[in-house]
Amino acid sequence: MCSGCSRGPCCGRSRPRGATGSGCSACRRTGSPSASRDASGAPTLPRADARGWVTRRGSAPIVPPHPARVPAVSVAHIERVREGRQSEGLRQHGAAFPERHCFTLAFKGRRKNLDLAARGEEDARHWVQGLTKLMGRLQAMSQMEKLDHWIHGVLQRADRNKDNKMSFREVKSMLRMLNIDMDDVYASKLFKECDHSGNERLEGRELEEFCRRLLRRPELEELFGRYSGEDRVLSAEELQDFLRDQGEDCSLRQARAIIRTYELNEKAKRQDLMMLDGFMMYLLSAAGDILNQEHTKVHQDMSQPLSHYFISSSHNTYLTRTQIGGTSSTEAYVRALRAGCRCVELDCWEGPDGEPVVYHGHTLTSKILFRDVIESIRDSAFEVLRAAHPHAQKSPYPVILSLENHCGLEQQATMARHMKAILGERLLTQPLQGQDPQHLPSPEQLKEKILVKGKKLPELWQEPQGITSLLDPEEEEEEEEEEEEEKVQERSPRRSLQSLQEIKPLQAKDASQVSPELSALVVYCQAVPFPGLAQALRHPQPCQISSFSERKARKLIKEAGPALIRYNTRQLSRVYPLGLKMNSANYNPQEMWNAGCQLVALNFQTPGYEMDLNAGRFLPNGRCGYVLKPPCLRSAPGEGSRRLALHVRVITAQQLPKLNRDKGSSIVDPFVRVEIHGIPADCAKQQTHHKLNNGFNPRWEETLRFQVRVPELALVRFVVEDYDSTSCNDFVGQFTLPLPSMRQGYRHIHLLSKDGASLSPATLFVHVRCKSL
Repeated sequence: MCSGCSRGPCCGRSRPRGATGSGCSACRRTGSPSASRDASGAPTLPRADARGWVTRRGSAPIVPPHPARVPAVSVAHIERVREGRQSEGLRQHGAAFPERHCFTLAFKGRRKNLDLAARGEEDARHWVQGLTKLMGRLQAMSQMEKLDHWIHGVLQRADRNKDNKMSFREVKSMLRMLNIDMDDVYASKLFKECDHSGNERLEGRELEEFCRRLLRRPELEELFGRYSGEDRVLSAEELQDFLRDQGEDCSLRQARAIIRTYELNEKAKRQDLMMLDGFMMYLLSAAGDILNQEHTKVHQDMSQPLSHYFISSSHNTYLTRTQIGGTSSTEAYVRALRAGCRCVELDCWEGPDGEPVVYHGHTLTSKILFRDVIESIRDSAFEVLRAAHPHAQKSPYPVILSLENHCGLEQQATMARHMKAILGERLLTQPLQGQDPQHLPSPEQLKEKILVKGKKLPELWQEPQGITSLLDPEEEEEEEEEEEEEKVQERSPRRSLQSLQEIKPLQAKDASQVSPELSALVVYCQAVPFPGLAQALRHPQPCQISSFSERKARKLIKEAGPALIRYNTRQLSRVYPLGLKMNSANYNPQEMWNAGCQLVALNFQTPGYEMDLNAGRFLPNGRCGYVLKPPCLRSAPGEGSRRLALHVRVITAQQLPKLNRDKGSSIVDPFVRVEIHGIPADCAKQQTHHKLNNGFNPRWEETLRFQVRVPELALVRFVVEDYDSTSCNDFVGQFTLPLPSMRQGYRHIHLLSKDGASLSPATLFVHVRCKSL
């Protein structure tokens, strides 16, 4: 176990005999990088301990006098390591450090980056390689290994005097950390049974035995016994029976392959037998996950027109917080794109020194250079790392830049120059050769391409010498004006915000005009006012796209839902949140997907059930940001969907996170709610009873029943909350996935936090059954 390197528990090396320094011999050859500056302006150093935690300390090469107070960062929380000055912080403030000395730790969720600079190029390389390797090893850990790792961390925290022994008092403290309110009599009995030395201290194997008893899974033991019989050993034929009941490939060959993969006992493995531990390993692996593992890859037809796909889309992408006084950042684009977003928004305004800026006009949000945004998009558009999500992969499918333009002709031309210079061949500037103009191209045809969505001049005005207004002065750009009007209204609905009315963004007088240079970059996503469904259906224009506020989209769905679905089979439509929501709140995207709207734009910086649904919608198909719409939304209505009866038996939960870490006695009273999100008739929710004071291994054994009329559109959301009889229940964790991607049988559900980060090793164990009606 390495105690001084970034490899942490996965290093696999030990300190050589006679060594006096901390860490393994390989680790001591690497230097320690220093953070650019801490809040006080002093340099800081990261350090890694035996649990795989990177800690920051003072620049002096000594351990701080109060190590317990040193802030620590779990390697499990790192999304990726970025080399050089790629982050916004290092670009702006890291000029004093050589580029090859710099690297950045980007974290999962909403946590800010940690920018670092090493003493030398070789040191930086060692740190980047070491952290990347450790992240890969952590990602490759089985659920059982993650559980052991988690328990090890809890034991370290509970061992107050650091003597590697646990008194009964320390064991009770550990139980509270584990979210268990165990009866003192039972806890004492368990403690004494494991205290073989009789010294009232648990150590070594005694502690292992205690933890093993705690981690018992009675429900899995019962399930194993049901198939294995009295000998408590599962033969390949008996495993075959289990696989058949699971609805999986149940050939004898597959059963033997599973035994060879997951059985821990070599003797049993040679005889094609599976013991309880191997069975648990199998059910806790990806093979036992509720998500169909075939859907973690691109598995859908990607050769259909763009209008046949739901496309992951972001609104006000540049914001990191609210749209009144939040920070604008290029990092927000990086995070959105790496989360699978394929349509990002840029609100472009006149900037100083001839350089356009991106920010939320009429507000106190900070400004970022348009040029910097395009550079960040170039670097992140087609890169999604596996370290971020277990099932994530690089998405090669097109990215759409949705431009909301308030710049004059001169700075519009500057925008066009920046996009052409920075994006190069990836920027689509001409229609694809041989493409039928009556149909949009497919994601497959547009691989690795970046498309611009914006206003476009009629063809005869494309020559640079002629600059003409796009619209008659009398003509009103209904949709864009509605969006901008809402944005202006949102700034000062109350007297306390009246000062914001005086904020005058630099919108040029000629912003209503379009420069030929910018117009020429708009190929397949020409932004136009919505002409009305009747005209749009009579004269479809596949290369034109209209935007709707959530309010207008709801009105259209209510008044002419079937017609809107037909419209969306040929053309793209974008829906955006009402601007009056000052806290950047989102709307329910499901109702827009029900109508076939492709670009349902959400505030990615605002966690909540809406973003959970978005993540669930784009979970399958390799998280590539494009999901093929069901047949009923791609063509004329045909045969109806087959109704399903869905039965979910909620069996147990494991290792739920402790919500109030500051209060040692606080233990959750969990319950599970299952929600169906789909067409209005399918929307439903049911929940279990709550279990008092047990967040470690609560057991419900309750079956929740649903009928689903259009399963192709349905999302299933599993939510765990902490019951409170006097106030609102507290969120614990959730997981959302499309019903067609959900596997039947006994399955584990790996819970996610409010911002989408893993809560490993927290899981739900359920049994799912679907039956056609």
